[in-house]
Amino acid sequence: MTEPLVSRMRAFGTTIFAEMSALAVRTGSINLGQGFPDTDGPAAMLDRAVEAIAAGANQYPPGPGVPDLRHAVSEHRAAHYDLAYDPDGEILVTVGATEAIAASVLALCEAGDEVIAFEPYYDSYAASIALSGARLVAVTLRPVDGRFTFDPDELRAAVTPRTRAILVNSPHNPTGTVFTRAELSVIADLCQERDLTAITDEVYEHLTFDGVEHIPLATFPGMRERTVMISSAGKTFSVTGWKTGWVCAPPPLLTAVQTVKQFLTFTAGAPWQLAVTYGLRHELDWVAALRSGLQDKRDRLMEGLASAGFEVLRPAGTYFVQTDIRPLGFTDGLELTRRLPSLAGVVAIPTQVFYDHPERGAHFVRFAFCKKDEVIDEAVSRLKRLTKPPTSPTSSARCQRGGWVR
Repeated sequence: MTEPLVSRMRAFGTTIFAEMSALAVRTGSINLGQGFPDTDGPAAMLDRAVEAIAAGANQYPPGPGVPDLRHAVSEHRAAHYDLAYDPDGEILVTVGATEAIAASVLALCEAGDEVIAFEPYYDSYAASIALSGARLVAVTLRPVDGRFTFDPDELRAAVTPRTRAILVNSPHNPTGTVFTRAELSVIADLCQERDLTAITDEVYEHLTFDGVEHIPLATFPGMRERTVMISSAGKTFSVTGWKTGWVCAPPPLLTAVQTVKQFLTFTAGAPWQLAVTYGLRHELDWVAALRSGLQDKRDRLMEGLASAGFEVLRPAGTYFVQTDIRPLGFTDGLELTRRLPSLAGVVAIPTQVFYDHPERGAHFVRFAFCKKDEVIDEAVSRLKRLTKPPTSPTSSARCQRGGWVR
């Protein structure tokens, strides 16, 4: 039988997250790979979902989303970012941010178009772009002074007459970078100069640390009308399994995205939408406490990883810490992470799988810190089993502004 999968998707097999999570289950390892919390969201919000099911909210809700949730999202955008979106024509509820991204790319990109994304990038970006028939053009984020950033000249050089859109993820998975106002200004200026649409993945918008501010690209002059702004409840409220996200965009862009979305899933689950409505209006203090707790967990994991011999880069947001494995004598993150369960009983994610140029990220491995303290501590204890080959130089770890270094 010939290969039944269409050619444009043959490069996309089982995701690295599925592979590593299955490896964790099979080996009984601690899973610091996939980014999901091991604790639940706010109890009162969870109760609202149960109440919604019991009250009969179990049939199709409106295609654009439950009106009350669209109003709550509108209120949230206005209160946090001074952005006004009409809940009845500029907000669309989706089955998580992943669907929102796919629907946006499919709606806005033709075969032969180009879409710029910053590598390393979340793996669904490449798949969505391939499904559309467009081509992903990667601009590499590199560590500078302890954080990942891009070269503005490289970004400008990546734009061609075929460039249709730029996908901007900040706070950024998997590096933990939160783009600065200056970096976002470069992107905004380029979008306006070259008439590009921005698709912004902002699912970690509330999970930033050390007082670092998340700034939506849509807040820059001239950008609201050319930005598809995406977020979700999953990371904000620790309910990743609810798959409830949303798009905020001006009517022409939103109509395009909704036209595609209606033929993907038509609508999202009603009970979760009703519960998230409550969360956006009543549980943001809980989110602030979550953010503070995650910052402590980040520091706990960073210190532990450094004591185990990794070079650790300090993330300003998200669930993730990037490590350089070369001080331990390793150079291939994919090889190491596949061996790590037998070496140390821990699962992590090799960052190189998120690159178009995997050699640029081969020495990075990503660990998630959205776990209970005792899980982090046990994982660190196990990782200390890793030993350096005899030829590897030894050095001590120290902490400096911008991150842990060796």
